[in-house]
Amino acid sequence: MSRIIAVTNQKGGVGKTTTAINVAAALALAGQRVLLVDVDPQGNATSGVGLKNQAGPLGTVYQALTGDEAQDPDGFLLQSSIDGLMVAPADRNLTGAELELIALPNRERRLADFLAPLRDRFDVIVIDCPPSLGLLTLNALVAADTVLIPLHCEYFALEGLADLVATMRRVRAALNPALDIEGVLLTMYDERTNLGQQVAADVRAFFKEKVYDTVIPRNIRLGEAPSHGLPAVTYDPRSRGAEAYTALAHEILARHVADSEQRTANSE
Repeated sequence: MSRIIAVTNQKGGVGKTTTAINVAAALALAGQRVLLVDVDPQGNATSGVGLKNQAGPLGTVYQALTGDEAQDPDGFLLQSSIDGLMVAPADRNLTGAELELIALPNRERRLADFLAPLRDRFDVIVIDCPPSLGLLTLNALVAADTVLIPLHCEYFALEGLADLVATMRRVRAALNPALDIEGVLLTMYDERTNLGQQVAADVRAFFKEKVYDTVIPRNIRLGEAPSHGLPAVTYDPRSRGAEAYTALAHEILARHVADSEQRTANSE
């Protein structure tokens, strides 16, 4: 069974989509079978892997969420340019899904039901969420096992985070009791500034071991890569940003192994 990770933060500009794209790509390059699911109507994760305006034989995530729940999920998937990385693409039609889902049965679980048949085919499923706490993000939180939270190393880094944590608490209580924090990722980090160091220290004091050792530095290659339809880890693998995301992918895999060993030990 795969682990489903929702990459989310309702605050924009924190590197959420960059993180989703590069974590998914780096995990695939590390030999994992990965599915990247784009549930952001902006479709940036889709275009960031070179699949802008493309759809599977049955359509995009929009059709998957609003159509017949009995549809074959394979019909919504595309192969990326990276071996081992499949994509469930999104386009701007997904904007209407927020309203259309309200009237549909099982509206909070549509994404979970879509992904359920795919779990045994992938090692990791990464969901790129919109920068909001609407129905699309709620679907992602219900479908996910864990949440990866990117945090920009700036003064307002923790602003709004209480809302996300409160939403996770409500989702746990009503819809997904197993939902947990995968990890907190410090992004756009500049070690030369006192502010960056102070924010990093505050976040580590608050989230403790949930904060990844790996931090993502400010790096121009991370901004350039999407315009070429490539993750930074393949656009310029030796750039500081790409090396950081590669290190993060290995840290995530190491944590998964440790978690699995812990669960095995607890069950004995």
